Amino acid sequence: MALGVSPASAAEAKAVELSLNDLTLTGDLVRPDNVDMSQPVVLLVHGTFAHKDVELIEALQGALAEREIASLAVTLSLGRDRREGMWDCNQPSTHRHEDAVTEISAWVDWLGSEGFGQVVPLGHSRGGGQVALWLASVGERADIPTAVLLAPMTEDADAAAASYEQRFGATLVDVLAKAKTATPDQMLDVPGLVYCSDTKATAQSVLSYYGETLERDTPTLLTQGVSMPVLVIAAGEDEVVTDLPERMAPIVDGAKIRLETVEGADHLFLDFFAEDAADLVAEHIAALP
Repeated sequence: MALGVSPASAAEAKAVELSLNDLTLTGDLVRPDNVDMSQPVVLLVHGTFAHKDVELIEALQGALAEREIASLAVTLSLGRDRREGMWDCNQPSTHRHEDAVTEISAWVDWLGSEGFGQVVPLGHSRGGGQVALWLASVGERADIPTAVLLAPMTEDADAAAASYEQRFGATLVDVLAKAKTATPDQMLDVPGLVYCSDTKATAQSVLSYYGETLERDTPTLLTQGVSMPVLVIAAGEDEVVTDLPERMAPIVDGAKIRLETVEGADHLFLDFFAEDAADLVAEHIAALP
């Protein structure tokens, strides 16, 4: 069945589009037959350079439907019209990490215009960090009762510099120095940008993904004016965000900020671990006042 939703879930699944700043954004809306608009809908935001059709997002969307929870999975544009598939590293990067905030806002507003009264943003990996950044920027909203961050990104400058040099064979401080002296829209040849080697990117794109900022560190963002309760789900065998439980420990209080761990799961929650994550999400939503 289209959009990865099993017939057993008895859900309506449809592709949707949204116009924003001369771009067309795309998403997949799945609504179980017996779910009305007053019940929370989950807005699913994928990880770095990914898209709405990756295995984890499709698995979560199907699992949520089976638990009678509507969801909208979206693809962040990264500056491309109707973007599909993983980001093509042959294309120059003009996008920024924080661009997701505008698109998340647009989708939340769209869901409201469709009649959904409550939206639960759920982001995975970098998408989790971007949802946290959005939460810190919007403050308290009656239509956002809670949010869920699935293996959200953390940021450590020393670790990032070491990883960059190991992956791309270049010194990050030199790359940043070049970007800082360029104009924001100047296109640069860079040794690497996130997953892309020997690629082109604007100076502002390089600085957004690697510059010194707290806007990419989820634990810090959750202390900056986030008013709604947040569920953070860690992967017990996460090989990407390895310090999440340690970094979250000082701010977890079991009420406003909760941390749960899916034991045995890797960063992508492959196999049946997406079902375990969906159970946690469903339980969290059911417990909302």
